[in-house]
Amino acid sequence: MITLNYDNNKKSISIPTKIFINNEWVDSIDGNENFSLINPTNEECLGIIGLGGRKDVDRAVEAARSAMRGKWSTMAPLDRGILLNKLADKLEEKREEMATIESINVGKPIGESFVYDLKQSITFLRYFAGWADKITGRTIPISSSPDTSTPTRQVLAYTKQVPLGVCALILPWNFPLQLLMFKLAPALAAGNTVIIKPSEFTPLSTFYLAQLIKEVGFPAGVVNIVCGLGSVVGDAMSSHMKINKIGFTGSTKVGKMVQNSATNSNLKHCSLELGGKSPIIIFNDVENLDLVVIHSFHGLFWNAGQCCSAASRIYVQSEIYDQYVEKIKKQVELRVLGDPLNKDTHQGPQVNKNQFESILRYIEIGKREGATLVCGGKRFGNKGYYIEPTVFSNVTDVMTIAREEIFGPVMSILKFDTVQEVIDRANDSEFGLVGAVFTKDINKSIIVSDQVQSGLVWVNSFNIIDPSIPWGGFKSSGKGRDASEYCLSVWTETKTTVLDVKL
Repeated sequence: MITLNYDNNKKSISIPTKIFINNEWVDSIDGNENFSLINPTNEECLGIIGLGGRKDVDRAVEAARSAMRGKWSTMAPLDRGILLNKLADKLEEKREEMATIESINVGKPIGESFVYDLKQSITFLRYFAGWADKITGRTIPISSSPDTSTPTRQVLAYTKQVPLGVCALILPWNFPLQLLMFKLAPALAAGNTVIIKPSEFTPLSTFYLAQLIKEVGFPAGVVNIVCGLGSVVGDAMSSHMKINKIGFTGSTKVGKMVQNSATNSNLKHCSLELGGKSPIIIFNDVENLDLVVIHSFHGLFWNAGQCCSAASRIYVQSEIYDQYVEKIKKQVELRVLGDPLNKDTHQGPQVNKNQFESILRYIEIGKREGATLVCGGKRFGNKGYYIEPTVFSNVTDVMTIAREEIFGPVMSILKFDTVQEVIDRANDSEFGLVGAVFTKDINKSIIVSDQVQSGLVWVNSFNIIDPSIPWGGFKSSGKGRDASEYCLSVWTETKTTVLDVKL
């Protein structure tokens, strides 16, 4: 059990930290490591969790398979939706506690956690609760068989979308609750059972959610949680012969490993939401450059730059390039770094020491390769994993900071001249998650958004995210989709029945 104190120690939250199987907290069978959770704001230990192992995954799989054969499989779809809505209600009730957990464990400002992360999580639950009883199939007219020409013989063919079965959800550390809901809500709405592997760095909101899942009445075994190392628990899940589907969000490098393991085991279904190096393209005809600066500023620096969709490549047309650089510098200099639980804080620390050191290395590479450091570029304070919001200008496409995913508060600003030039340069990346274009010319916006190779393109905006909007990437940014009705196809299988009505 870990207890988090907040509000000047006037309030506290106690969170179980064992393995969650069959709606019970149990000790690990074969996990033999304890893991220290570090508070990124002060580098002190929040508490110790025990990591699970391969036998814990086996036990969770059997619980999920049993639930799949039991009450969950016979539950009316409408009742599944009611349970999801009850969970949304419970999250509303516990919104302050959950946002506080997220801010302390991840280091993100409470304004982001409470207003954005919790709102998205609750909205996703409600959206897919509404889909639970609307996942339908089709009837198919038969025309190719000569037997059907006989008037006395009738053949009915129809499809159903059926659950895949046991699904493993492997999650990253940057948006623990929100990204979990991207997968958990549709998986449960479709009738699957799940095993969740939260990141060992930020598992606390997932542990707390387990209590709420039990409270609202989900049958035992429908949702199970095994926290452990990716090399142990993640590998055990992706290679498990009795798991039917992997839903993974994380780095491209690890995503490829998950895909290979899933394919080489039992050809299990696999959807991957991976890395990004997202471009924003700003044309010189924009009418309100100050507003564009705000959009691109938040597009990169949200969650201290720890976003797969972070707008880390800003392409600005040459006529307004210098003006943009000056305006973004002024905006960045207003950013307040500090305690994530302080409502005046804009940016918290990076999530852990490894990430902190990696970002600082990228900043040094940017300097060494000749980019101009406009502002930031160093550690903030002397305690905690804080990095100043950093902006580089005069960046070229071949520079490391323009090609590799930094996953931190580092913006690269590049100059362009023509439409086709910037399209080609934006597409010259292994990634293709999201992008954006800012222009008052509607024809130009359609041309650019059609040709930029990414799964989602915003026009004159950034980070409009909604459960009704498909989320996922092209190229090395992954495959499959989270959110919207489109994602239901990655959580179901098409089953066909052909019925000879009269023998």
